[in-house]
Order: sequence, then structure tokens, then C-alpha cells
Amino acid sequence: MGFWNQVGHFYADHSQLLLHEVGSQVLLSLAAVAAAVVIALPVGVLTGHLHRWSFVAISGGNALRALPTLAIIAVGIGVYGLGFVNIWVAMIILAVPLILTNTYTAVDGVNPALVEAARGMGMNAWQIIWRVELPNSVPLIMAGIRTATVYVIATAYLAAFAGSPGTLGDIIGNEGSYTLAGVMAAAIVAVVLAFLAELLLGLAQGMMTPRGLRLTADGVPGRAYRRAFRLNFE
Repeated sequence: MGFWNQVGHFYADHSQLLLHEVGSQVLLSLAAVAAAVVIALPVGVLTGHLHRWSFVAISGGNALRALPTLAIIAVGIGVYGLGFVNIWVAMIILAVPLILTNTYTAVDGVNPALVEAARGMGMNAWQIIWRVELPNSVPLIMAGIRTATVYVIATAYLAAFAGSPGTLGDIIGNEGSYTLAGVMAAAIVAVVLAFLAELLLGLAQGMMTPRGLRLTADGVPGRAYRRAFRLNFE
């Protein structure tokens, strides 16, 4: 029997196991990304609005991004022990820098003229953030959340090494029990999950982006692009 036939038979023989592992990996990933959003989004919005403390979002984010996930898990064993909390914290640390940096960059880069116009209309700081800066920052913020989600889903199999069973890592890290075909089958499922998350969040990003900010292929807002075309060529 060829190798890929063995992979196909593994899917057929272990479909329930794979569904259980996928469900656990997705739940772990969602819990980690949700916590990362709760932590990173307010910090990124505040620092971007104030145009201060950029080192928190940029340097701090880059420092966290440089930490190897396996090293975080290893240190976590001494702090939290084995189990869900260990891998959950490691996944949060993986996701926070991407969301934090993108949120800060997005809010900090909002056109100052829009902010001044809102301030001139009598809006307070929170109204400016909620009604001006956040709507204009949606594409870049969502891009950070998309990337963080893909990273977390693709890395969550490491839960098996953090003493938290139930993810695809149980199969990927156990070739002795599931054979190389099983390892390959689980790895393929993990890759498909990451691509699926990218696709779904890409659709969500498009739906959440205000119409005025939806970009053409040239990266220019559609209405502005058409107006520029008329001014230059008509």
C-alpha cells in the first residue's frame, strides 16, 4: 500500500479522533486569541491615540515576538506546571505582539486632519477614538488579528508538549502509535485549519471595513481612485 493511501486510510479509520482533536485545537486557539485581543487592543488604541509610548507597542511587541514558543512552554512548566494554562499563556504571548503592533500603527496613522475636524466638532477623546480612529483603523487591526489567529492555530499542536492533551499534537508527536501516515494526516489537517482561518477572517475583515475604506487593487480607496482618474485623464 502506498504512503498516500495509508494517509487516506488514516482519515477513514480515525475520523472521530481527528474531529475531537480539531475541535480542541480550535477552542484553544480561540481562547488564546480572544485573551490577546483583550490585552493588546486597548493598549494599542491608547498608545496610538496619544501618539506616545510607541516603544511599548513596537519594541515590546518585537521582544515578545522573538521569544521561542517552546522556551515559553518550558519556563511555564516551572511556573504553572503542565496543563491548559501553560499552553494558553504561550499562545497569548505569541498573538499579543502582532495585534498590539498593528493596532498601534493603525490608530497612530489615522489622518490628523480627521482627528482635528472631529475635535473641532466638539467630540471628546473617547468619541474621537470610537467614531473616527477605530473605524479608520479596522483594516490594519483586522490584519493583525488574522495573522495572530493563523499563527496560533498553526502552533497550538504544541499543547501536547505542555501537558494539555486533546490537540492535533497528540498525533503529530506520537509517530510510534499513529505511524508516519498518521503524523502526515494530522499535519495536513493543521495546515488546512490555518488556511481556513485566514480565509474566514479575510471575509470578516472585508465585511467590517467601512465602505469608504475598501481598497482597490492599487491600494487607493475606490471613490478617491475614480476621482483621481477623472482629474488626470478626462
